[in-house]
Amino acid sequence: MNDIVISTDKKLLDVTMIHAYLSERSYWAKGRSLETVKKSIENSLCFGLYNPQGKQLGFARVATDFAIFGYLMDVFVLEEYRGQGLGKKLIEFVVNHPDIKNLRRVGLATSDAHGLYRQFGFCPVSSPEKMMELVRT
Repeated sequence: MNDIVISTDKKLLDVTMIHAYLSERSYWAKGRSLETVKKSIENSLCFGLYNPQGKQLGFARVATDFAIFGYLMDVFVLEEYRGQGLGKKLIEFVVNHPDIKNLRRVGLATSDAHGLYRQFGFCPVSSPEKMMELVRT
């Protein structure tokens, strides 16, 4: 798929599809409400992956201060379009985006895509003993 379009225009996002994927098919966002998905999109730099006809095939978002730090989240390509290098194209676009490429640190969490992210310079946290989190159920 050489005619893929990647855009940060939130007006193009298929929020219904994004919500359905995250809340029903992802392992990290099962049960996430539509309201939460909408709020997360509203407050993030979002990337939609589209075919030439404008159908959305994938998504990623970065929560960022646009100066120092970003956190890459909710990355997916619909199952029926995987295996075509679209995930690589999406991540390459994200990490080279003008608002992301000069950030000092971009974090992410993944259970199954380490190989994909390593190709773009992601590595294990250098000082995990310094990292903490507050988790609410």
